[in-house]
Amino acid sequence: MGKHTGFLEIGREVAKKRPVIERVNDWFEVYQDFPAAKVSEQGARCMDCGVPFCHTGCPLHNLIPDWNDLVYHNRWQEAIRQLHATNNFPEFTGRLCPAPCESACVLGINAPPVSIKQVEKSIIDRAFAEGWIVPELPTLRTGKKIAVIGSGPAGLAAAQQLNRAGHTVTVIERDNRLGGLLRYGIPDFKMEKHHIDRRIDQLAAEGIHFKLNTNIGVDVEFSDLRKQFDAILLAIGAEQHRDVNVPGRNLKGIHFAMEYLPQSNRAVAGDTVEGQIMATGKHVIIIGGGDTGADCLGTATRQGAKSIHQFMIHQRPPDERAESTPWPLWPVMYREEPAHEENGQREFAVATTSFSGDENDNVKKLHGVRVGPSPRFEPVPESEFAYDADLVLIAIGFAGVHRQGLIEKTGARLDARGSIVTDENYKTSLDGVYAAGDARRGASLIVWAIAEGRRAARSIDEFLMGSSQLPN
Repeated sequence: MGKHTGFLEIGREVAKKRPVIERVNDWFEVYQDFPAAKVSEQGARCMDCGVPFCHTGCPLHNLIPDWNDLVYHNRWQEAIRQLHATNNFPEFTGRLCPAPCESACVLGINAPPVSIKQVEKSIIDRAFAEGWIVPELPTLRTGKKIAVIGSGPAGLAAAQQLNRAGHTVTVIERDNRLGGLLRYGIPDFKMEKHHIDRRIDQLAAEGIHFKLNTNIGVDVEFSDLRKQFDAILLAIGAEQHRDVNVPGRNLKGIHFAMEYLPQSNRAVAGDTVEGQIMATGKHVIIIGGGDTGADCLGTATRQGAKSIHQFMIHQRPPDERAESTPWPLWPVMYREEPAHEENGQREFAVATTSFSGDENDNVKKLHGVRVGPSPRFEPVPESEFAYDADLVLIAIGFAGVHRQGLIEKTGARLDARGSIVTDENYKTSLDGVYAAGDARRGASLIVWAIAEGRRAARSIDEFLMGSSQLPN
């Protein structure tokens, strides 16, 4: 695939980042455009490896060697057809996926892997620029009606697949805009929201209906919805916050990350946000070392925080792939997001023990301790510390679906992790009701959400029609 000797002659390259001094003063995407000639060169690095493990590294099983070869030969329009064969929204994954495919790349055994994510993003961006992305309407309608609750990547992928199978699909979203966490959880400096808007335009032109500002279980009874539709897909995400239950947690100025980030995104979109949580001029501490914590860091930087610390309870990962995660597994290793280059100090192997505040119950200090390795995280003697804190953001993950409202009304069975229980066909304990994405598997990657949405769509199509031509 690609150029047979490309991996020997050409080094790995990805798009350069805009200068820090420039990007921290706006909300535009961090990465610059990547020239088409460079994309072709990176496609040429793809090896004729016999067994393309990148397929197994990708939950969507993207046909990676195929479109690497096509861009090398300047056959871009064919490349987007191959990319769309397995992935409804490569403009999302090309910006937001951590690229487990690259960790499984055969070249990555002893050299920098192929720049798969960069090639993917370049293909879809060019396809939109060239006008190759057009509505694809079904030739026949089945007369079956399906409701998709939730407009994140899982819901939108399922909706597009089911609509193309000829069903009439209505996507129901409780918010005022579509996109779920893509819209209100991901800051614009990682993905500008016009990428969502143009894809929604395509889905609407294909015949998908959208119903906004509708909270099922509150505005509309779930039982009524079941009477109106032949099948329902729950793609509601995993929004039950994990908390830090220590003394002082009830002080003002301590918030969940997913209270803070959506408000910022709304403000960037031009909305008026009453009582917006702001980091401006404050000592900010972020509890949690994952992507959401990095998103908080980048947001607080752009809001003009006085200082920022990001805490992680685990030990600092090794600089290279850990022996416990050999190729082709996703490697445990130290990583930096662009936000970490911009500002802040990362602290590993620390645990929060309490918060203290002033006479008005505003948080003023975070008290913590250094800890040993997992799973015990034993406190290190005489390692206690206290940092100034005017704003504390909790970003330590999620414990399944939000229980109140819809889930209470459905009566769908949950597992011990708080995720919706389904069988192998994505069917819940309720007849005609399916679940996909984070709601079913727990908080995970965007690429998994799209894959789940596609697979659930096929199962729903089989349920309604007895068989399905949708890809698995």
